[in-house]
Amino acid sequence: MRRSLGLKILSSMMLLIFPATSFGADSNPVAMLYAHGDATLNGNSVPTSSALFSGDIIRTTADSAAHINATGSTVLILNESLVQYVGDAVTLEHGGVRISTSKLMATRAGGVTISPASGELTEFEVQDVDGTVHVAASKGDLTISDGSGTTTLAQGQQTTRDDAQAQNDNEKKKKKKGAGGIAPAGSGGVFNSPLAVGIGTGIIAGGAIYVLSRSGSPVSPAKP
Repeated sequence: MRRSLGLKILSSMMLLIFPATSFGADSNPVAMLYAHGDATLNGNSVPTSSALFSGDIIRTTADSAAHINATGSTVLILNESLVQYVGDAVTLEHGGVRISTSKLMATRAGGVTISPASGELTEFEVQDVDGTVHVAASKGDLTISDGSGTTTLAQGQQTTRDDAQAQNDNEKKKKKKGAGGIAPAGSGGVFNSPLAVGIGTGIIAGGAIYVLSRSGSPVSPAKP
C-alpha cells in the first residue's frame, strides 16, 4: 500500500516538472538565414545559409546583405544593418529592412512598432538612420505605434518618426502605469535552462530513491 502511494507521488512530481520544461521551450518557428557577402550571425560568419532562432542577431556590412525566409514572411536585411529576429517580428537597431509578409510580421525600431494593418500580403520598408525612423508602405496599409499613439499609413505613402522621442514617450507611459505590470519575458524560458532541467532530474531521482527505500520492498527480487 505504501509502495503504491509512493509511486503515485513520484508520478505526480514528474507530471509537474516535465510539462514545465516543455512549456519553457522556444515555440517560435525556425526560419532560415541566407547571407550575401560578409554577414554575421551572433558574431559568427554565415557561410551561405543557417537556421535562425528567436533572439538571433544578424549584422551586415557595407558590402553585404542577408535575407530571412520564415513561414509566410521574407525579410531583406540591407547593408550596414543590425537586426534581431524575434519570431513574429524583427527588431531594427540600425540600418534597414524590407519585409513581405502575409503573417503580420512587424518591425520594431527604437520606440516605434510598424506592423501590417491586415493579414493580407503586405510589403513595406523600414530604415533607422541617425535616430530617424523612415517607413514606406509599398503594398497594403500599415499600423504605426509609438509613445504618442497609433496611426495608419496607407499603401503608397511614407512617413518618419523620431526614434529617441518615441522611446521617451514609451518610458513615460510605463512610469504612469506603475510597477505592477507584467514583466517582459526573457529570450529563453527559465524552465528550459540546463540548471532547471538538472534540478528537475535531481528531484525525480531523489524522489525515486525515497519511495523505494520507504516501500519495504527491494528494487528487484532477491531470488529469481
